[in-house]
Amino acid sequence: MDFQIIGTDGGVASPEPDLLTVAEMAEADRITIEGGISGDVLMEVAGRGVFEVIASRYTPRPVVVLCGPGNNGGDGFVVARYLNRAGWPVRVALLGVVHDLAGDAALNARRWQEIEGVGKIEAMEPETLDGAALVVDALFGAGLSRPLDGEAKAVIEAIAHGNLETIAIDVPSGIHGNTGQVLGIAAQAALSVTFFLKKPGHLLFPGRGVCGEVVVLDIGIMGDVLETIKPKASENGPALWGKRFPWADYSDHKYSRGHGVVGGGTVMTGAARLAARAAQRIGAGLVSVVCDEGVVPIYANALSAVLVEPVNKVGDFAKCLADPRKRAVLLGPGYGVDRRTHAHVLGALGLGKQVCLDADALTVFEGRSSELFTAITDCNAGGGAVVITPHEGEFRRLFSDINQENKLDRAREAALRSGAVVLLKGPDSVIASPDGRVCINANAPPTLATGGSGDVLAGLIVGLLAQGVGAYDAAAMAAWVHGASASAFGPGLIAEDLPDLVPGALRDLKGAA
Repeated sequence: MDFQIIGTDGGVASPEPDLLTVAEMAEADRITIEGGISGDVLMEVAGRGVFEVIASRYTPRPVVVLCGPGNNGGDGFVVARYLNRAGWPVRVALLGVVHDLAGDAALNARRWQEIEGVGKIEAMEPETLDGAALVVDALFGAGLSRPLDGEAKAVIEAIAHGNLETIAIDVPSGIHGNTGQVLGIAAQAALSVTFFLKKPGHLLFPGRGVCGEVVVLDIGIMGDVLETIKPKASENGPALWGKRFPWADYSDHKYSRGHGVVGGGTVMTGAARLAARAAQRIGAGLVSVVCDEGVVPIYANALSAVLVEPVNKVGDFAKCLADPRKRAVLLGPGYGVDRRTHAHVLGALGLGKQVCLDADALTVFEGRSSELFTAITDCNAGGGAVVITPHEGEFRRLFSDINQENKLDRAREAALRSGAVVLLKGPDSVIASPDGRVCINANAPPTLATGGSGDVLAGLIVGLLAQGVGAYDAAAMAAWVHGASASAFGPGLIAEDLPDLVPGALRDLKGAA
């Protein structure tokens, strides 16, 4: 049986979007073994695959393979055997003692020991690293759930302090495979080689920053295991929603492309202007900004193709939204934390529209989030849908008691509680639906850490909602297009650049479809 490289991170989503937790990966192994492929064969193929990845990127040099007491260590023994066979100078260190190993790991340790003149197994200690030009970290992988200690901690500290080039099997030791959290300490890897599918820890920070390049190997896990496991998390990207993207058709007109409404503030007018332009660029047929009469000229002069509608009273706002062609509304960016914002949010939700709430539209409900969640539930019952887009600070204002370390769990709990699709923003944004679906967006560059970029994201979402895209898909599509647009620009990005970068991202997306 052979292995196959099925994906590298390379700054884009994998072709296979599913992510597996540590427990789900163990279940995939179990089902495959019960189906007739032995654990020994899986370990052999995995180890040989890791060797091939290393050999394709590095010339022979002194290597130390650090083996742990479980199957990750067993993979390490296989890697060492293939490196030795290819003429690389290899040393192996084991955490623990050989006679405590079991199963396939013990079998491969014996195979290593049987190599005449080479197969020595050293004790795990920092001095083991002396003379190493490359380290293979096969200590724990994704299954570690406690902080590193003892000899393992000392060796990982030595790798980190020595800045040694490291290849991790599965994930770097010290990274939690499900959460991406650092369990005490972890050493930076140049490359992490994992099997079958990525784990959440490959995409969630800080783990994502420690993993380096991620290579995914198909080692023969039975493909139909996913029908049994039913993975609950995905990596965001076109593989997840590309077939449902709302491309324009020759029969379309501006109203069939959807009419989106953006609430415009009276002071921070730039936020709504950015959002409105983003909604246009993502394909909404019409976009309106609703604002106080006194600031109509500001919006009208800045937005040539956007309708500007004055609303001075709460009743005017409801009257504006009553037009059934106005499918979606965005409230929050630059809107102000005041009674007007509170009333307009409840009014929009009460009409059963497709609603995106960001920034001030979330903060205004601090201390009274249950009122917001009740209104969202009523909106859903009336045929609407809601996306909320908090950053971590806004999230805490609405969900002060949701404090799990696992970002996926926090977003899922918030979606279930609120009834909204939650886009929890950050360098590893998580999108969660009340029905349990969750995905991690991994294509956002650090240049998006600039004022106004969140307003553009919210505008992309409302533009997609206006076109009839479901709330979860709209949030996922928008997050990915947002990241792709920023990545195309590079250093020096400001929020004003983003709307004009969207067409290029869409061309690339359509070309790859």
